[in-house]
Formats: sequence, structure tokens, C-alpha cells
Amino acid sequence: MSTAAPYETDVSGPRHDRLRQHPTPGPHNSLFPWPDAKHPLQVMVNYVVILVCRISPSLRLKNWLLSRLGVTVGDGVAWGLESTPDVFWPELITVEDHAIIGYDATLLCHEFLQDEYRTGEVVVGERAMIGAGAIVLPGVEIGAGAQVAANSLVTDDVPPETTVAGVPAEPLSSDKQAAERT
Repeated sequence: MSTAAPYETDVSGPRHDRLRQHPTPGPHNSLFPWPDAKHPLQVMVNYVVILVCRISPSLRLKNWLLSRLGVTVGDGVAWGLESTPDVFWPELITVEDHAIIGYDATLLCHEFLQDEYRTGEVVVGERAMIGAGAIVLPGVEIGAGAQVAANSLVTDDVPPETTVAGVPAEPLSSDKQAAERT
């Protein structure tokens, strides 16, 4: 028998304020009834299109295909190879003009937990950069001109013109940012 505290759905913070909670009562975890959340054929189509985008070097093709899935793609957006938008809810992603999504970066618009799943929009601001291997969680907004370092886990909003790094991603100090530029 577990001695862990009971699961709480009342979480705080700006990201969590923007998430829609979908309770999934029953004996199974929230991923078990996923076909009730999104039609399996739609997820399969999304998966195939995203798979093509992951391996295609053509930015025009990626942007065109992803916009057909409902991703809002601004002008001049660049997707690195192997980058992955959310397969279940790509329509909740907005990537503004001239943003860069790095190699193998992941933009998630859902999270499956034990007793519920949550969905939320992800917004990547104009000229923002998401580093290679970074993961952005649902409900997060990356401000214009912000930078997310490689392999970071973005759990909170990133203000404009701010650089974040780490797991979880935290703002770098001005001294560290200046040293990185030299």
C-alpha cells in the first residue's frame, strides 16, 4: 500500500491555469481510454504526417503539412530534423514568425496522468528558439526572442528575450548569458 499523498488536481502556476483537465475515473490510468479523447484514425493520420515532417529536410513541406494538421505556423518558421509537435492535439500549437524549433525538440499539448489527462496550447513567440532535444510542456508560452537551451524541460512560461536552460528550465543569469555570447 502506498504512503504517498493523494493525487491533487488543483495545481498552481500560469501554465496550469491554462490547462483543461479531463477526469478519467475508473480502474485504469488516463492513457487506457485514450480513444475516447481523440479518434484513433485522426491520431494515426497525425502520426504519419508528423513522421514525414520529422525526416523531411524541406521547411516549406513541413510548414505546409503541419498547417494541414491545424498547427498555426508563421512565416519563415524552421523545424529541425526529428522535431515533434504533439501527435494528439497539433491544433493547439502556435509557432510565430521566424521561430526555430531545434533538432529532436518536442512540443507537447497533452499530459496523461493517473486520474486525468490535461490539454493546453503551446505558443512559441516570434523569433524564439527552442534548442535541440528540448521538451515544452502543455500550456507553456515561449516569449518573442526567447531561447531555450538544448535538452531543457520547459515547465513554465519563458518571458520575451530570456534564455532558459536545465531540467526544469530556469532563466540564466545575465553574467552567464554575457559569457555565452563571448
